[in-house]
Amino acid sequence: MKRVLVVGAGKIGASIAKLLVHSGDYDVTLADRDPNALQRVAARAPVRIRQLSAGDAGELADCLQGQAAVLSATSFDANPAIARAALASSASYFDLTEDVATTRKIRRLAAQAGPRQIFMPQCGLAPGFIGILAADLARRFDSLDTVKMRVGALPQYPNNQIMYNLTWSTDGLINEYCNPCEAIVDGQRTEVQALEGLEHFALDGLEYEAFNTSGGLGTLCETLAQRVHTLNYKTVRYTGHRYLMDFLVNGLRLGTSRAGRRQLKTMLEQAIPITLQDVVLIFVAVSGHIDGQFRQIIDARKIYHRELFGEAWSAIQLTTAASACAVLDLHFEGRLGGDARGFVAQEQVPLDDFLDNRFGRYYAIDRYAEEIPI
Repeated sequence: MKRVLVVGAGKIGASIAKLLVHSGDYDVTLADRDPNALQRVAARAPVRIRQLSAGDAGELADCLQGQAAVLSATSFDANPAIARAALASSASYFDLTEDVATTRKIRRLAAQAGPRQIFMPQCGLAPGFIGILAADLARRFDSLDTVKMRVGALPQYPNNQIMYNLTWSTDGLINEYCNPCEAIVDGQRTEVQALEGLEHFALDGLEYEAFNTSGGLGTLCETLAQRVHTLNYKTVRYTGHRYLMDFLVNGLRLGTSRAGRRQLKTMLEQAIPITLQDVVLIFVAVSGHIDGQFRQIIDARKIYHRELFGEAWSAIQLTTAASACAVLDLHFEGRLGGDARGFVAQEQVPLDDFLDNRFGRYYAIDRYAEEIPI
């Protein structure tokens, strides 16, 4: 029985704790500062609960005693403190952050890791699984030209002007829409503006738009530097969403200050209802040369909301939690490299191992893939 501390009892943290504990192989302690959130989870799953302020180094050290790993599902700004506590306790560290600056801090800490202690940030959907998938497709080519990564967590039944419902962290959503975005353009690493790079495409007869957002590439810019002409990540939405968000973020300048972002968060949470009836769309297109022929391989997946353990789970809840649990599971199985130590990037995870994993299998459904000569 492997002992794991999960920090954060929100939707995703609670889902991670439930997936792990219901597997029968994990002794899970769920920690949060909100006792009511902890009690709600404990009423549904046999987890240990612990009230914790993630900013208190002493409390973190105490919580980590005897834990083999910690998985942070709390706000990204708490992650460096959690990672420092993990380093001191010799526990391996995992998180879900899409924040680029936070990941850089975690990577610096990882350089001090002990034997078989790993630090693996960005373990969700995007960044996370999308990088595992894109890296696997890229490895099939003798030489690369373009890698396009597209992900959307969408309401299954959009019925408002913004064509969107809140399906996950509002803070994370605003971060994606406001922060600079990494990319490779004409073979050079660069930053591009969020909400720019608008494009349209269709899948299964539905029209979508996609545009630049921050964080989804993870560490792929570094991994594929000098190997690819074009690399970018864009968020998928229903047509018309980007125009209205650009008006709020840039037109009204709500994305230019902390006060503005707080105001934007309040506006969204008051006006846009949460839904559990959603679909996650994952689309990766890679082009390059194989055996002298210029080819393109596309992998597209849709994962829908479903019922698990007698509860309704949104698709974004399931995919984010399942990805984090899969890489944690693979680590304990020694399938990330038996002597793995320090920083581990998502693209180091073999796709076949991920999809064969009991948690990763949730990604193996509703898949469309084809190879197209171009």
